Amino acid sequence: MTQTASEPSPESALLDEAEANGYVGFALQLDAQMRVQGLRFTWRDAVGGADASAQCRALIACIAKHLNPPKGWRLGRLTVYLDVTVDALFLNELQALPPENVVLCMGMDDLADPDTRSMLLFLREQGFGFMLRDAQTLPKDPELLEIITHLDVGAGNPSLIAGARPDEPTGRAPIRLVATRMEGWDDFETCAAQGVDVLVDGRQSPPPVKEVGELQPESLLIVRLMQMLKRNENVRSIEAALKRDAALTYRLLRHINSPAIGVGVEVTSLRHAVAMLGYQPLFRWLSLLLATSNRRSSHFMMKRAIMRGRFVELMGQGMLPAGESDNLFVVGMFSLIDQLLGVPMEEVLNKVQLTESVQQAILVRQGVYAPFLSLVEACETDSRDAPRLAEALFVSAGQVNAAHLSALVWSQEASAVETP
Repeated sequence: MTQTASEPSPESALLDEAEANGYVGFALQLDAQMRVQGLRFTWRDAVGGADASAQCRALIACIAKHLNPPKGWRLGRLTVYLDVTVDALFLNELQALPPENVVLCMGMDDLADPDTRSMLLFLREQGFGFMLRDAQTLPKDPELLEIITHLDVGAGNPSLIAGARPDEPTGRAPIRLVATRMEGWDDFETCAAQGVDVLVDGRQSPPPVKEVGELQPESLLIVRLMQMLKRNENVRSIEAALKRDAALTYRLLRHINSPAIGVGVEVTSLRHAVAMLGYQPLFRWLSLLLATSNRRSSHFMMKRAIMRGRFVELMGQGMLPAGESDNLFVVGMFSLIDQLLGVPMEEVLNKVQLTESVQQAILVRQGVYAPFLSLVEACETDSRDAPRLAEALFVSAGQVNAAHLSALVWSQEASAVETP
């Protein structure tokens, strides 16, 4: 019997039910230079009672819906790590994910089970990677070693790292080592020195930033341009100020022409940008440039700030007037600006002179924008407050998940122009 358009599919009904009770979260995979290489997704059951298999199915359905729609994979070359149960290996949604981008994380008991071996070999042949998690040593089984492409080394277990790197070449690609637990940034430095990637989630405090004491020249110019926009100065004056830094002009136009903004036509000058966008959206893009203007700041923190800005903006869409979107974006971005610039928050806000309502949200989490920022921070840190904060805003878990993953995709597109 053919399913009509008005009837939801079983998969859609499953996701709707699961998303009513769960939130997606993720940790970022960083290499030694703190560049984002991938993400490990998790499912946070907000109600309790769902077993590991149900949570795994909900996570895969959510990833498939938001990151692998019919139009194609939305995360580019990033690697996605998924903790899976044996029954999840047979899901159509999982097998439809791009195998070259997906690493399936499993324990030794499941990987070594003879009943699952044929499916593991099939998926490995398709191109899926497999990470052995929570193990004390690598298995001796040669066939199983051919399946394992990644190894969870905990907080950087020295013996596990040494055992995964034989002295003699074996003729196969080396197993990629990933530290999935990090107590602090000293652990990151230790792992980075050994060429081990690290997973960092929102509960981890930001990496230490060397305080520069004052804004750098490029940051100062961006702040001056933002001030001119706030004073509604004419376009010729703003353009003249921007022309003093050709590199900054180039970066601004790259941002405006990136897929993240998608104006549909190539913007070739500041005057053209103002005509296409207006002052307020241009202020938003200058705030993004300000957040990425400190070359000492990590790529990881820049991406995190961009993602937070977009996430806050999306959560407020439809609930606040349309003109508030750019303010919401600025609230999210500027909530991390001190960590990005190495300058005290009050000093930055004194120079940029944001509106009182924006400053209230950033400094004391009060005012009209604060509930959206608080919800986003709860989703990032897995503070267990997300259900309560979402309910207060009358938004469902499904809406939060859609905004969270959309912000992730958008940040990938927006920060791509910062990568040489």
